[in-house]
Amino acid sequence: MSADSMRIGIVGCGGFARFAVGHFLKLPGVSVTAMCEPEPNAAKLGAEAFGIPNVADVETLVRRDDVDLVYIATPPALHHPQGLAALKAGKHVICEKPLAVSNEQADELITTAHERDRLLVANLMQRYNPIYDAVKSVLDSGLLGDVLHGFLENYACDEQLSPQHWFWDPKLSGRIFIEHGVHFFDMFEGWLGPGKVVAAQTSRRAGGQEDQVQCTIEYPGGVYVNHYHGFTQPGPFDRQMFRLLCERGDITLHEWVPTKMVIHALVDDAALRQLTELLPGVKVDTLATYTGEARKFAGRHKTFAADRLVDLTLGEDADKMVRYGEILQGMFTDLRAWILDHSHQRKITEDNGRNSVRMAVAATRLTDEM
Repeated sequence: MSADSMRIGIVGCGGFARFAVGHFLKLPGVSVTAMCEPEPNAAKLGAEAFGIPNVADVETLVRRDDVDLVYIATPPALHHPQGLAALKAGKHVICEKPLAVSNEQADELITTAHERDRLLVANLMQRYNPIYDAVKSVLDSGLLGDVLHGFLENYACDEQLSPQHWFWDPKLSGRIFIEHGVHFFDMFEGWLGPGKVVAAQTSRRAGGQEDQVQCTIEYPGGVYVNHYHGFTQPGPFDRQMFRLLCERGDITLHEWVPTKMVIHALVDDAALRQLTELLPGVKVDTLATYTGEARKFAGRHKTFAADRLVDLTLGEDADKMVRYGEILQGMFTDLRAWILDHSHQRKITEDNGRNSVRMAVAATRLTDEM
C-alpha cells in the first residue's frame, strides 16, 4: 500500500455493500481488487458494479497481496471470524455494525488489531454527520442548560425482511439491540458520555421473532434516555426521531441519518447570538418575545431570563442517502489518514465498536431476565 492508493477486498456484496464501496471509490486512489460473496445474485451484481471476479472464500481473499483493507458487510455473527482472519493476514478491517455479537469476540478482535498494528473499526459513521457535531456543540455549550432526558424512536420497516431473512435468526443477527441498536448507543454516548443500561424489554410476534425492543439507559448526571426499535412498519411509515430535553429547550432530529436539527428554546439575546455563531447558517424563527417582568421564567426551581421563544433550524430535509454517501466518504478519508499516519486523531476507533457492543449485550441480557 502506498500513500496514494488503497486496495479493498469486499466480504459480502449485498446492496448496502455496493452502495458504501461505490462511495469509497469516489475517493482518489481507492480501488476494489477482490470480492467474496456466496449468494449468486449478489455476486453477479458485485462483479458488474466493480468489474472483478468472485473469490471462492474469505481465507483466499485475505491472503491476496493486492488487498490492503478488508471491508466486511455480512451478517453480524460472521464479523468476528472474518475480521479475525483478515487481521491475522495483516489486513486493515472496516466492518459493518456491530463489531461482533459478544463482548469476548469484540475484545479478541481488538487485541489482535493492536498486536498486528492494523485498523479495526465498525462503521459507526454517524459521528461523521455534521448534524451529529452540531448537537454535540450545542450540548457542550450549556446554552440550553443541563440535559434532562432523551429518547430515540425507531419505527422501522420490515417489508423487505422475509420470514427466512437472517435478521430474524438470533444466531446470525445477535438480535435487534446488537444488530441495529449499536449505531444509536454510540451516538448518545458521544453526546452524553458512557451510559449504563438499567431496564430493557422485548416483544415477539406470533412466530416467535423478536420485532420490538426498548431499553432505558442512565447517562452521567442522572440523565435517562429511552431507546425503542421496532421492525413492524410498512415502507411509508418507516421513520425515526431523536429528542434531547434540556432545561431551557429541546433538540429534535428526524431520520436514522439526520439531515436537519430543530432547537425549540427560551433564550436571551446573548444566548441567541452565541447559538447563531455556534451554528453557521442556522435559521431563526421567533415565536414570541418577552419584556419586563414577562422575561422571568423558572424550571426545576431555577430562575432565568429569556427575551424570546425561538425555533432554530439547521440543515434541510435533504435526501438522507446523499448525506449517507457524504458521511461514508468522510469516514473512509479519516480512517485512511490514520492508516498512513498513526498520529492522526480519527473520529471513530475500535473502542467505539466495543463500547456499543457492550451496551447492546447488556440490554439484550436484561430482556431475557423479564
